[in-house]
Amino acid sequence: RDFAAPLSSRMRLARARGRQQLRSISSGAASLPTQARVVVAGGGIIGTSVAYHLAKLGWGNDVLLLEKDQLTSGTTWHAAGLMVTFGSLSETSTEMRKHSKQLYSRLLEEETGMSTGFMPVGFIELATDEGYLEEYRRVAAFNRKCGVDVHELSPSEVADRFPLCNVDDVLAGFFVEDDGRVNPVDATAALARGARNGGATIVEGVSLTGVTATNGRVTGVRTDRGDVACEYVVNACGMWARQLAELSGVCVPNQAAEHYYLLTEPMAQVDPRWPVVEDPSSCTYIRPEGGGLMVGLFESDAAAWCVPRVPADFSFGEIEPDWGRIAPFLERAMARVPSSLEAGAKKLFCGPESFTPDLGPVVGEAPELRNYYVAAGMNSIGILTGGGVGRVLAHNIVHGHADVDMTAMLPARFQPHQATPAYRGARVVESLGKVYKCHYPHRPTATARRIRRSPLHAQLAARGAYFRDVSGWEGADWFAGAGRTPDLGELRWGRHPEWFGLWAAEHTACREGVALFDMSFMSKFHVQGRAAGPLLDWLATARVDGPAGAITYTQMLSPRGTLEADLTVTKLPPRPGAYGGGGDDGEGFLVVATDTAHRHVETLLRRGIEDHAAARGVAPAATVSDVTGGLAQINLQGPRSRELLAALTSADVSDAAFPFRAARRVDIGCALVLATRITYVGELGYELFVPAESAAHVYEAIVAAGEPLGLVHAGLKALGSLRLEKGPLPRIGWYCAFPPASIATAFVSPCFRLGALMRPNLHRVLCRYRDYGHDLDNLDTLHEAGLGFTAAFDKPGGFVGIEAARAQRGPGVLTRRLVQVLLTDPEPLLYHGEVVYRDGVVVGDVRAASYGHTLGGAVGLSMVQGGGADAGEPINSAWVNSGSWEVDVAGTRYPARASLRPLYDPKNERIKA
Repeated sequence: RDFAAPLSSRMRLARARGRQQLRSISSGAASLPTQARVVVAGGGIIGTSVAYHLAKLGWGNDVLLLEKDQLTSGTTWHAAGLMVTFGSLSETSTEMRKHSKQLYSRLLEEETGMSTGFMPVGFIELATDEGYLEEYRRVAAFNRKCGVDVHELSPSEVADRFPLCNVDDVLAGFFVEDDGRVNPVDATAALARGARNGGATIVEGVSLTGVTATNGRVTGVRTDRGDVACEYVVNACGMWARQLAELSGVCVPNQAAEHYYLLTEPMAQVDPRWPVVEDPSSCTYIRPEGGGLMVGLFESDAAAWCVPRVPADFSFGEIEPDWGRIAPFLERAMARVPSSLEAGAKKLFCGPESFTPDLGPVVGEAPELRNYYVAAGMNSIGILTGGGVGRVLAHNIVHGHADVDMTAMLPARFQPHQATPAYRGARVVESLGKVYKCHYPHRPTATARRIRRSPLHAQLAARGAYFRDVSGWEGADWFAGAGRTPDLGELRWGRHPEWFGLWAAEHTACREGVALFDMSFMSKFHVQGRAAGPLLDWLATARVDGPAGAITYTQMLSPRGTLEADLTVTKLPPRPGAYGGGGDDGEGFLVVATDTAHRHVETLLRRGIEDHAAARGVAPAATVSDVTGGLAQINLQGPRSRELLAALTSADVSDAAFPFRAARRVDIGCALVLATRITYVGELGYELFVPAESAAHVYEAIVAAGEPLGLVHAGLKALGSLRLEKGPLPRIGWYCAFPPASIATAFVSPCFRLGALMRPNLHRVLCRYRDYGHDLDNLDTLHEAGLGFTAAFDKPGGFVGIEAARAQRGPGVLTRRLVQVLLTDPEPLLYHGEVVYRDGVVVGDVRAASYGHTLGGAVGLSMVQGGGADAGEPINSAWVNSGSWEVDVAGTRYPARASLRPLYDPKNERIKA
């Protein structure tokens, strides 16, 4: 057994042939072009795919791809080449995989005459326990909705297709007949040839040393062979992407780790036409290679590689294998094909692959710099998604917007602390290890924790809080009770968790009494300056620059009228005894968004300041300050929340003095806090914004005053179940909030019927029950999401996207709508991705779900559109109410109710109290 030998002769020859083809494609020019519209950095599968798709969209003559060594020399050359469409609960990822397969199987060879080495041998995912079986049945249903032809196989059917596979413990296999494998070098060569044919220039042996920018916008790149002026840069540098990004202050927290596969000597029984087999329980994928087998690993105990910096000269490189660490995993993997243990081992290969903290790719424009795009962090699936990633990013650059849901891929979802060596080194071990673990719905993140903690962390821990990672914060998910240690219990699908009763009690306490939620992780920004009001009125769909002391629920849109952010804007009331005020704008505005949208919303605000001023030909006159860490947020929610607040403060909190949507400065104990009357759970409630240094003092006062009222600490699980019971949209009404008077509690007809009767002192009931990036994404419109009530179409100056939003609300336009679905059987559970049927036809899938403890069943939100004979039909109450609804849960369809109005408190009577 010669473990020092190079790769198998077949792989070596095939990749040498591919590199020869690549040399004929790349330019050997002695000098660089001095200008290009787009510079793509990195010549692997991703960079060449971006260049190819830019050329397909007509930009080829303006594209320059630079590779510091040779094409594929990073990690592409040693990739295993799996081309698999099965496995994701993301429609975006699934569509990217499908596009990649179309390119490799047919399109590239038709266009370029170059084979990609694609072999449609099939793919089988093995389920060896009940956890994997339920997960893959859920995934299979979703993938079929996306057009992937998945079949569930019996163990004997698996053995028929891969006779050497041990199926003694196999419960089922999930088979896609036309999936298979591809030669990564050949696929890259074909993409490069296609890009070159479309006019793109490809130059090897050029290293980028920096990106130039003016006024926060890309203007060019610096290289070791001269500068190139350009409008756009694409960082497709794979495991070097973080290091290039750092030069421009851009955060790309991917980290390389060791990745192994073993190549056996030829085995007479192996048929090269056998399918690729993945066995997550053994941490392995296995496929024929060179007359023998390739046995690949994604071991549960992984190892980071070169955490400080990846060497710049590591081209076509290998890592010395750590036999002591990897041998037990390898032995377990090879036991899936017992005869492989008797075969000679030709090579144990170890090479780097890079992973991100959340196992999602980093694709899109960087928030730090306009026109700086990233396509990196592929988490070892760069080959099978590479074609799709290139298409998505090229569309984004050329058209100025995405045509897929980007919310889980954008660079802005990451925080700078995630790029630190300590964080990356710890998290990458867990990230790689999770690839093949069963993705149970409550599986916790264990590494790089306790980095960001609420001022109330110790107090919540004393109450038995079970904390989970919330964008780097420690968020209380549920409470075991004072003095008790929370126990997550057994991870499992489809059954109530062991702490279900604790969760239900928190939910019920909020519905019937009063509950305390620590929401300090929410993103909070102080916007102030002379132009702050006009700026926010222009960015937000709602009218937010009204009287001081009001909070408004609103959206931000793209110019195309699609959703960009979901937030509240509070025009701050004066501070008691404040000297000098806050300038021309008074105290300014507090903008609050969800934790996952932190840097995205901050970028919208900061760029909005520039664009708003530029459009008016004036200097910027507003500023944005991130005050997230400086303000604790304590939410008091439930029918007894007013009673509790009244016991805490000397301020008048009656409905007349403190109506819905009001913001007031109130005293609690010896502290002054900002209190807003708003709800995220469908009950009377208040959000308290407390200076961090006073948070413990205010908390202690709340707990003392709340004890006689039965105050309960509630976590994020209860928050989720409460809000989803209140989806999809509230019935729209108008509330007389200014000035407070005896009619302050009066509600009138829905706004669309008021017409000329609307008055400026009437304020819509704006209730917040959405979560951007989960329920909503960047393809949704206001009206599809049921959020048209947030738009003030008549406000002076309009808002970003107003014309598109106005056109989208016409009669018969809404062929997609967000609906609430409730399973009528109380036992099955919904999580995400379950397929929704109306009259036996697929109409959507569940985007977000929880258990409705008040409604008595699993509840979720789904964006639906007509299918079959109903395709293109307007979605309205009659259409929803006339259908027979079902939801597929792990292969079984359960009856469901569907509604465009909240199934809980549809008239909003609870929040009017």
